[in-house]
Amino acid sequence: MLTTTDHNRDSAGLTYVYPVLSRRSGGLSIGINLNPNNACNWRCVYCQVPDLRRGSAPATDLARLEAELRGFLEDVLRGDFYQRFEVPPERRAIRDIAISGNGEPTSSAEFDRVVELIGRVAGDDGLLGQIKLVLITNGSLVRRETVQKGLKHWAGLGGEVWFKLDSATAAGMLRVNGVRRAPASLLRDLEAAAGLCPTWLQTCLFAFDGRPPAEDELRAYTDFLRLASRRRIALRGVLLYGLARPSLQAEAPRLAALPPVWMESFAAEIRELGLETRLSL
Repeated sequence: MLTTTDHNRDSAGLTYVYPVLSRRSGGLSIGINLNPNNACNWRCVYCQVPDLRRGSAPATDLARLEAELRGFLEDVLRGDFYQRFEVPPERRAIRDIAISGNGEPTSSAEFDRVVELIGRVAGDDGLLGQIKLVLITNGSLVRRETVQKGLKHWAGLGGEVWFKLDSATAAGMLRVNGVRRAPASLLRDLEAAAGLCPTWLQTCLFAFDGRPPAEDELRAYTDFLRLASRRRIALRGVLLYGLARPSLQAEAPRLAALPPVWMESFAAEIRELGLETRLSL
């Protein structure tokens, strides 16, 4: 049974393709996991990937990915997938194909070819223009040639980028994402991504050791958004969300969901900056 609180990458028994019921998409999201080795160049404390390790995506078997995606779409569109997985009637529609998975997907050396493959297969089933195409990324590899080529093609297919921004301070990124990164570098990567493909910021906020993000963290975040606006970075908006599934990292006992009223209040602050803000609790 698929639920919004369980995004098991192995639920369909495939290597690259997995189904989830997505809170943010409001229905069936078809995930593309280019990191079946559970390797990522970041280590976010809220990550639900088991046995997460540092590293990059392995070589992608494009023939296998295509066969899995075609077979899965056949099962969903013309088979009994919804019945077997007990999907509620109101959610029995494909909302998106999302390149996401168990690590940073743009670390795949075949990323641009994966984009082309998804576009071709989705087009063959008449899905282009009917569903969303989403890339969920930390944005750190956007300067790679294969990534830029892929993003341009993704934009041409009508796709969009969800660019991770959980903190706009160096200390916050080290604490939450496990990376040493300057906010200025993140801003440059965001500018590059948004210049290639329609881009949303996606932000996960939560209580750490029983406390919400500090005021200086929140101010740095809104200041970052103001700076992006002054730089004329064309953001579509902010996807703000809280914890809905348990972390599988060592910090898990220290994390907790923030009260809905707190999340609503911060979402309102972002909206005051003129950015569309979608909140998922």
